[in-house]
Amino acid sequence: MPPEAGEVELGEYGEQWIAERKLAPRTRELYEDHFRLHIRPHLGKLMLGAIKPATIRTWRKRLLDGGGTEPQAVKAYCLLRAILNTAVKDDGIIRENPCRIRGYDRYHTPERPVATVEQVYRLADEMPPRFRALVIVAALSGLRWGELAALRRADVDLAEGVIRVPRKLAALRNRMEFGPPKSEAGRRVVALPAAAVAALRLHLLQLVDADQDALVFVGDQGGLLRTGNFRRAVKWAETVRKAGLPVGFHFHDLRHTGNNLAAAAGASTRELMHRMGHASMRAALIYQHATSERDREIADGMDERIARGQGKKVPPKKSPTKKVARPRRPRKGDDPDDGTGGVVARVG
Repeated sequence: MPPEAGEVELGEYGEQWIAERKLAPRTRELYEDHFRLHIRPHLGKLMLGAIKPATIRTWRKRLLDGGGTEPQAVKAYCLLRAILNTAVKDDGIIRENPCRIRGYDRYHTPERPVATVEQVYRLADEMPPRFRALVIVAALSGLRWGELAALRRADVDLAEGVIRVPRKLAALRNRMEFGPPKSEAGRRVVALPAAAVAALRLHLLQLVDADQDALVFVGDQGGLLRTGNFRRAVKWAETVRKAGLPVGFHFHDLRHTGNNLAAAAGASTRELMHRMGHASMRAALIYQHATSERDREIADGMDERIARGQGKKVPPKKSPTKKVARPRRPRKGDDPDDGTGGVVARVG
């Protein structure tokens, strides 16, 4: 390694790294923001070869002492580590990565609340009519906000009781953009409980244009669904309180309800991850083995628990019209915990 190899400024190198990486538009913006706000002001003028573990410790302390949050510090650290990994492994500019400090790449995630079925329906009933089904489907399908906002009529199969997830809607700095789901595991077909199908059926009948390309969920005057506009339109904080949910309950927290119902219905780890469109360190192929027949069984099991939560009975399911393989039982070694056990907590 030549002696001048480390004499490259982090500011210039980091910006080039982000510009050249193949990233989703929203991810690129997040990386640019983390680098601009948390890395470049403190370390941008340093040569790569001058950055040591002690430099990293001092930098992190300055971020936190200056009012930065622990999640911000962790995300900035992980981005810096990735940049410097390229400087070590690909470009050979430095011999080792100074971002090798134990514990700096993780932070404590506070427990998130899980809405009961009763709370979900109370929240839905407090919504303007055009958003009632949005809340119910979000809670019972496990779809993310961006996936729900990108759903088109053609993606909903009421006869089979499934939703296809081929895209998401992302809010960028100056525009809204349709794109592929968060990961390959996000491209999926999710079987819905009958309660979600019923809500969607009424919503499509009353509020959605007949065009197959029509968006299922829209904002005011048929515009794209945006988080900020939605929260203002429904008076989210006030409505959450009326529904008996805790202060700080997020729309994203609705996903936990469906996840818990599916787990209680006997879904294995890979089946849960299939429903949630979750990508992990284990290849997405692990979770793509969840069959549509087993997914339907999970959705039917969710129906039973939803009915009990509402004090109702659900009629027996009709046998599928196609011949299907017998759903397998969870095998020994299948982890019934989807990884959220220490993250979410039931409320109410």
